[in-house]
Amino acid sequence: MRTDRCVLGGDVAAIIFGVDGVVLDTARPAAAAWKSVLDPFLRSHTTGREAGFRPFEVRADYLRYFHGRPRSGGVREFLASRGPAPPAEIVLDLVERQERLFLTEVRRHGIAPFASTVDLVRAARRHRLRTAAISVDRYAAELLTRAGVADMFDVRLDGLDAPGTGLPGHLEPCLLIEAALRMRTPPTRTAVIEQSPDGVAAGRHGGFGLVVGVDRVGRGAELRAYGADVVIEDLAQVTLLRAPALIGRH
Repeated sequence: MRTDRCVLGGDVAAIIFGVDGVVLDTARPAAAAWKSVLDPFLRSHTTGREAGFRPFEVRADYLRYFHGRPRSGGVREFLASRGPAPPAEIVLDLVERQERLFLTEVRRHGIAPFASTVDLVRAARRHRLRTAAISVDRYAAELLTRAGVADMFDVRLDGLDAPGTGLPGHLEPCLLIEAALRMRTPPTRTAVIEQSPDGVAAGRHGGFGLVVGVDRVGRGAELRAYGADVVIEDLAQVTLLRAPALIGRH
């Protein structure tokens, strides 16, 4: 896979980090929760079918249908690959069950941040760059707290903020713009670091100064197609330059 070095220059005054896959290593517990939810569903709905029961493949199916993608869309596409697409209420039920199992696992065993991301956030603070962590998931703030990194960010936005701010249920430019507003930095001087194609596209359409795609699974070409300026495998590939002061910085 081809990845780049990334230099955040002196014109960058703030960085917005996606929570899933950029700040926190959520893929393993998320995939395990999907298997626990989907395998029983598949067993009960494939009885008598010629193809028979095919279990959820933790790596292959998670990467193909769920990694960096909205859950509801992933469920619909995955189940359509196994047979008729289910009604919307079944999709919603499966999503909610997966979320509960995922949170149970995290609350029981914890969740880890990526060490290179922690190092970069600390370096950003030393360079007087503002930082934000964002997610459309309702429980992202809890995950950051359980990982011990919540206080490292000047701004945190997750799905629980949506009712009070009109933020969307999936990642759109307005979520990123809201984070920039709360940091008091213009989008043109704010970098976005995201692992999902939707997140990269939101950064591009929101007019952000630099959009960085994080590719840990070999999908760099897709991230570039969605608008990433550079694609990296890990945040250890990011170099910071000190930002000049902004009016209103405290």
